[in-house]
Amino acid sequence: MKLDIVGKNITRTDAYSKVTGKALYPEDIYMDNMVYGKTLRSKLPHAYIDIDISEAEKIDGIIKIFTYKDVPNNSHGVVFKDHEVLCEKKVRRIGDPIAFIVGETEEVCKLALEKIKVDYEELEGVFDPEIAMDEKAPKVHEDSNIMYHYKIRRGDIEEGFKNSYVIAENTYKTHMVEHAFLQPEAGVSFIDEEGRITVMVATQYPHYDREEVASALNLNEDEVRIINANVGGAFGGREDISFQIHLALAAYILKRPVKVVYSREESFIAHAKRHPMIMKCKTGADKEGRLLAMKAEIIGDTGAYASWAPNVLRKAGVHITGPYYIPNVVVDSYAVYTNNPFAGAMRGFGATQVPIAHEQQMDILAEKLSIDPISIRMINIFKKDSVTATGQVLKESVPLEACIKEVAAKMEFHPRKEGAK
Repeated sequence: MKLDIVGKNITRTDAYSKVTGKALYPEDIYMDNMVYGKTLRSKLPHAYIDIDISEAEKIDGIIKIFTYKDVPNNSHGVVFKDHEVLCEKKVRRIGDPIAFIVGETEEVCKLALEKIKVDYEELEGVFDPEIAMDEKAPKVHEDSNIMYHYKIRRGDIEEGFKNSYVIAENTYKTHMVEHAFLQPEAGVSFIDEEGRITVMVATQYPHYDREEVASALNLNEDEVRIINANVGGAFGGREDISFQIHLALAAYILKRPVKVVYSREESFIAHAKRHPMIMKCKTGADKEGRLLAMKAEIIGDTGAYASWAPNVLRKAGVHITGPYYIPNVVVDSYAVYTNNPFAGAMRGFGATQVPIAHEQQMDILAEKLSIDPISIRMINIFKKDSVTATGQVLKESVPLEACIKEVAAKMEFHPRKEGAK
């Protein structure tokens, strides 16, 4: 079969415009009769709020200040609808959106930001996910802070550890990570020639954006149009709604094009981060280095909102055993609400954090057994027809053995022959 694309050097259709600077990004868009928007955000991580916009509304050039009262359906979220479009009674993190200001210029919107009065009744916050799991901890939302729990149970874990010659037991932690894409969020919304609310934005999920905008405004999806402009980096950070609903609401009500451009500082507090994780691992092996058992607890801090937490913590639970056959496995993986910045999609979806744990466990076991780190991996790696901890039989695409051999050859690595202590 002749292929037109696969295996050939094809020039990207957008390459020339990007390298010459001609590509149009949302920040570059200008429309006649366009106005500008700015978001008032919470300065506290956990508080009841009362907002007074009366003074800000008097500023010359301010067209309208939107609050929760203006939102037909004041909720959104990619998996769980636990975000408010504009917070009504309570903020749950620094940066929560409280009001959306629309004015003739960006400068007048900035003035209005200073004139809006927000009375905060500060609440006790919870910032450690382990503490947040306690029933007595402050509740970020109304129910338990444990918003997701994924389990794996395979074999007999007690028997596995009983038969282990060496055991490694440690706790590993990874931190929150910012996407730091080059292009901060920007977008323009307007009513198109067919009467549809149109949002031009750099996004990773235009179909989800349309669904969420339509839901928040109580419209049919065919009344909403999302145009995906050039994307100046994303890495998962553009999978959640940022200002799309704010823009669409303003354009819908005002019948004028509305533009938003985030500063780098606002971008930093507006979008999701990579999940920080606490990983408690106990791994056992026999005298020859064969893995016999692994018990793991993963606690993922999803911050104030769920975002993609169930997907991320499920994948973390699946991958915590690494690319190794282990006959006896117990995994408990939790996503936990805190008053920290919310966490969501970032490249790897939970599979990125856990190698820090399972690979250090392998090195520790190798050292205890006086086996070199490559040999202990070759003993345990998945091969064709291996069975994972979730029961999946690997029938194809299992290149680990060839990969490790190639790396070892390039390193001129020679395995030790003395075996275990």
